[in-house]
Amino acid sequence: MDQFQTNHEEVKETKKSSWKSVSSPFIITLLMAVAFSFGLVTSVLISDEPKSSEEVLRETQNELADIFGENEEINVELFTEVWDLVHNEYLDKNNINDVDLFYGALGGMIAALGDPHTVFLTPQITEDFTQELEGSFFGIGAEIGKKNGNIVVVAPLPDTPADRVGLKTGDKILAVDDKDVSGLSVTQAVHLIRGEKGEPVVLTILTKEDDIAKDVTIIREKIDIPSVVYSLEDDIAVITITHFNNDTPDKFTNVAQKVLRDNPQGVILDLRNNPGGFLNVAVEIASSWLDPEQVVVRETYSDKRNDVNHTAVKRVSLADFDTIVLVNEGSASASEIVAGALQDYDIAKLVGQTTFGKGSVQQLIPLQDNSSIKLTVASWLTPKGRTINNLGIGPDYEIDLSVEDYENDLDPQMDKAKELILE
Repeated sequence: MDQFQTNHEEVKETKKSSWKSVSSPFIITLLMAVAFSFGLVTSVLISDEPKSSEEVLRETQNELADIFGENEEINVELFTEVWDLVHNEYLDKNNINDVDLFYGALGGMIAALGDPHTVFLTPQITEDFTQELEGSFFGIGAEIGKKNGNIVVVAPLPDTPADRVGLKTGDKILAVDDKDVSGLSVTQAVHLIRGEKGEPVVLTILTKEDDIAKDVTIIREKIDIPSVVYSLEDDIAVITITHFNNDTPDKFTNVAQKVLRDNPQGVILDLRNNPGGFLNVAVEIASSWLDPEQVVVRETYSDKRNDVNHTAVKRVSLADFDTIVLVNEGSASASEIVAGALQDYDIAKLVGQTTFGKGSVQQLIPLQDNSSIKLTVASWLTPKGRTINNLGIGPDYEIDLSVEDYENDLDPQMDKAKELILE
């Protein structure tokens, strides 16, 4: 996916992100408020009769007056003034699109929250994002996110165009087809990277090793995401989870049954470069090592009355196998939920590098014109109450994977995991 849920965004966080599929009273109230307060969306964007700029301006000012009328610090006439200046003084008046201006105003409101994981999505971007979470799309096969104000590669997917041209976790994306992305959200950057199958996209990349950015041309392909991959190596079961998507629980169940039949000496759960996915899927996967009703992740809201503990459910159990979890800085969101739970209960040791540090939960909220808001609604804690947002989860055995290792097909992290199992 060319977004991160983690984030990483995504998104497929975010996200790319831990994506919730349930609503809370807080979310329902917020959605109603947005739909009511910006009822202009219906009249301006999806009305059978297009409205003039003057009508849009008048209705918008009335709506804003209703919302902010009692706040003396907000002068709603500024909206009128700016709108009027754009339509009267802008050089290229023929290219002014009122719908784009309106969406831009909504996007600016959301961006003012200062949360890189909370974004407004236009109908087209919403459609692309939803398709991505289903597991197939046209792109380059790299999960991207935002960290320290930069658009970065969270994880290139194996055997994808991004992987084949050598994109690596941590690479900064400065521009897409010469368009500066520094001020864009993750989802907006993803939209630029996406495109038609077979068409090129040029990314301006700054790697960790270089001081000078370089242009990398990548040909877009259809990206099918294999969310679970299984292999038996040296009598050790290696389960690689690339994403926590809708199809992941069923695929994982099939793999878990194979593990039971093979009866290996141990299990290596490889979550490296896994940028996350659905929260409920992370809970289901972790449940294969936990007892039912053990806490997998604690979710906390601004209103503590909405706090909830997500507990393990009955799954095919792998708890009898010695388990090592591989993580790195590309392991984010749902990956960190699983890794954090198994580490807290001392069920598995973590090998690799400190994880990405995506500890917030986003809700994708549809709006009436098929646009949406990807809104941060909660943060999550490990079973022991650890927060990892912007901190990550530290491994029990810190093992680097250098550029030289990568280029020479060496994997000291996997080697260490196998060594621990065989010991």
